[in-house]
Amino acid sequence: MTTALATQDAIDPAVIAQVILHGDLKQLTPTQKVSYYTGVCKSLGLNPLTKPFQYLILSGKERLYASRDATDQLRKLHAVSVQITAREVVEDCYVVTARATLGDRHDESIGAVPMAGLKGEDRANAMMKAETKAKRRVTLAICGLGMLDETEVASLELPTVEPSPAADLAIVPDYPTGRPLITEGQRRKLFAAAAAKGWDREQFRSWLAGQGIESTTKIAQADLDAILQMIKDAHAAPPPDESDAEPPA
Repeated sequence: MTTALATQDAIDPAVIAQVILHGDLKQLTPTQKVSYYTGVCKSLGLNPLTKPFQYLILSGKERLYASRDATDQLRKLHAVSVQITAREVVEDCYVVTARATLGDRHDESIGAVPMAGLKGEDRANAMMKAETKAKRRVTLAICGLGMLDETEVASLELPTVEPSPAADLAIVPDYPTGRPLITEGQRRKLFAAAAAKGWDREQFRSWLAGQGIESTTKIAQADLDAILQMIKDAHAAPPPDESDAEPPA
């Protein structure tokens, strides 16, 4: 990375203070947001490629909230045990209490959803949502994360942040090696190169597998030019997969 680029992408101390003191990520550039996002994931031991967090606007501030992947990974990573201790209807709300255990520590949280007027499948879905909300909230609580869960975001009908076109320039590090991976725009470039050869997506995936590449999401920045050249130099169509061929009559 050049000195100019490093200076451009460096996060201003005033912006860092804004994030730490007020939880507002709005002033960060797309590249800085990726850096902050992956830094949060790394500090918690989470895989950033599974998108454990999302951005949202709350009270005029942009911040992260936890998705299902975050709470699922946290429970597995820290061996968090969750048990439902109570289910009850309180003033037309279905309330579920979940208790989490982490080592010798315990914590409890509730998940509540309105039930008035709900019948059949809608009522059943609301009850399941309350249980899910309770489990996720108590997982975040016992892991020391004071942030909203995606079930709470859905209930509040808060606006989430659409990715900026400039975010396509952001480089996401591989997990856990730290090698920079190609962006979504560069993935589209690969598919365009394959289409120019007359390959459909299945043929392209078959060709990638033949090169030992599991997915375009696993391609490192450093390998992009070489792979584009390999596509250019490849045959007009990938060789058929002989394992799927019809046996001779």
